[in-house]
Amino acid sequence: MTIRRKIKRAVDGDTLETYRKTRGTNFIRIAGINAPERGQCGYSSAKTSLNKLRNRVVTLIPKGRSYNRLVADVRYKRRKIN
Repeated sequence: MTIRRKIKRAVDGDTLETYRKTRGTNFIRIAGINAPERGQCGYSSAKTSLNKLRNRVVTLIPKGRSYNRLVADVRYKRRKIN
């Protein structure tokens, strides 16, 4: 099953927020990515890079749930983000 959603913002380097809920949440954790957390080296560049998807429509392929977020493969223009 695939889901298409418009991205509202990048929360950090591996989490996106969507405009519409998907399976009860607006937050999507990108599968297979472990980006630096706030305060760690590389955090700003990881978040800035992911924020390029802001207001773009992506395709989500759900894999599971973690910390009240949907874990999914994310594709933009058929290219895998993760």
